[in-house]
Amino acid sequence: MQYHQLGNSDLNISRLGLGCMGMSSFYGAHDDQQSIKTIHYALEQGINLLDTADMYGPLTNEMLIAKAIAGKRDKVILATKFGIVFGANSDKSKRVVNGRPDYVMKSCEASLKRLNTEVIDLYYLHRVDPSVAIEETIGAMAELVKQGKVRYLGISEALPETLIRASKVHPITALQMEYSLWTRDAEQEILVTCQQLGTSFVAYSPLGRGFLSGTIKTPDDFELDDYRRTNPRFMGENFYKNIQLVDKLTALAKAKKCTAAQLALAWILASPYQIIPIPGCRKITNLAENIAALTIQLTKEEYQQMSNFFPINEIAGERYAAQFRPETMK
Repeated sequence: MQYHQLGNSDLNISRLGLGCMGMSSFYGAHDDQQSIKTIHYALEQGINLLDTADMYGPLTNEMLIAKAIAGKRDKVILATKFGIVFGANSDKSKRVVNGRPDYVMKSCEASLKRLNTEVIDLYYLHRVDPSVAIEETIGAMAELVKQGKVRYLGISEALPETLIRASKVHPITALQMEYSLWTRDAEQEILVTCQQLGTSFVAYSPLGRGFLSGTIKTPDDFELDDYRRTNPRFMGENFYKNIQLVDKLTALAKAKKCTAAQLALAWILASPYQIIPIPGCRKITNLAENIAALTIQLTKEEYQQMSNFFPINEIAGERYAAQFRPETMK
């Protein structure tokens, strides 16, 4: 396993992390025992960054992680998030963002308890609350660092100017944002801003929520309660337009004698910027496939060819339904 420094911290993290959201929610049925075995396998292979959030489940994913890392806490760099609140009875169709200082403190205490740990290595603001100055939210998070409850701070889906403002209050070790061949918004400004600030860029959904694997052929491949059935890029005509782009990736993967998923990860790993992908998976077989992507080398020509496969203006559909887009959540 390859390692490098996480942002402005003293943490050495694996080149590939493990996103744990799908182990508890959003992508249909899940099996806790299978997920725990997958986490154990990740640790055995040298992956040390586990990414969760209080909204995953909700709440249950943090508890699952606690079970999985019992007796293994020293092998883990534990990242969790707060700030997205579901509606009554955990209604996932209704969400609000809460970045108020009192909620910061309350959320951290609850996560520490669920994770059964004394300190969170990397604590993210999951979404920026438009009704609260970012300086107030980050100020409260910085107090958690002073109290020894959190080691380093992160922020998710923030604009460059927001990241800059946040960094003036306290160093921001990592910024997390969706990034993959078919979601390249970060290339416009945020990757450069992260580099200038010494903030690591963590890419969630680096396989396009599974779409870039080439294994999803129709919208009917999703279970009835799978979140992707309501995601614009996976619906109707958009699905079939986008799958034509994936076919190009699959053809190149065949020529490279690897899978489309491995090639999509290799493209991120070959970026001129330091990007830490955290693909999510629930099975050891899929995780082993992801890890193997670390051995794939791309030439500059191949990297550019893949970039050309997915022009930003040719991706059909928004990456989130309107009510869940980061810029519209209030």
